[in-house]
Amino acid sequence: MKIALIGASGFVGSHVLQEALQRGYSVTAIVRHPEKITLQHAGLVVKQGDVRQAGEVARLVAGHDAVVSAYNPGWQNPHIYNEFLEGAQAIEQGTAAAGVPRLIVVGGAGSLEISPGVQLIDTPGFPAEFKPGALGARDYLAILRRNDTLDWTYLSPAIVMHPGVKTGRTGHYRTGTDQPVFNEKQVSTISVEDLAVALLDELEQGRFIRKRFTVGY
Repeated sequence: MKIALIGASGFVGSHVLQEALQRGYSVTAIVRHPEKITLQHAGLVVKQGDVRQAGEVARLVAGHDAVVSAYNPGWQNPHIYNEFLEGAQAIEQGTAAAGVPRLIVVGGAGSLEISPGVQLIDTPGFPAEFKPGALGARDYLAILRRNDTLDWTYLSPAIVMHPGVKTGRTGHYRTGTDQPVFNEKQVSTISVEDLAVALLDELEQGRFIRKRFTVGY
């Protein structure tokens, strides 16, 4: 499979890149700063691009079997809300314009329902520093759900997924849709390595076409 991976140098994207290459994919890594990808691999091509321009996205992703977007303007970016929406929609539009049928978007956990009608982002304890980005991811999901032409999938990670989750790659996980997946201790957690496994499993299996899904242990 030949995939275009947007955000391949980021926290999630770098692990998706490693997993995809291990599976024998051909990967075009589309990044703002190519020098951040030092990995050398026969199956890897690195290209610089501005994914907030739909026309440029279309040019870069043309000829691929799927587009995987791990786009994130940066959690410290004061304009993350607007830039995430701008970039995510340009990626969606560029993917369609290039005739690539499959799009997988890595979103956030903030829009997951922790009780009927109550999303995580709307709870009092949601970290303020992550709220603008989480709002952008939530609002984009509503936009993406209106797309009835692309075979899209939106992947929300578990509530806890950061460098401190040191489970590594187990290859095991459970899936849900709009509610978090909790373990026996009522903790929703996943390693970034297993998030990458789940993403590429979905790319191969297509269990959540035009749906959101989430994962956890």
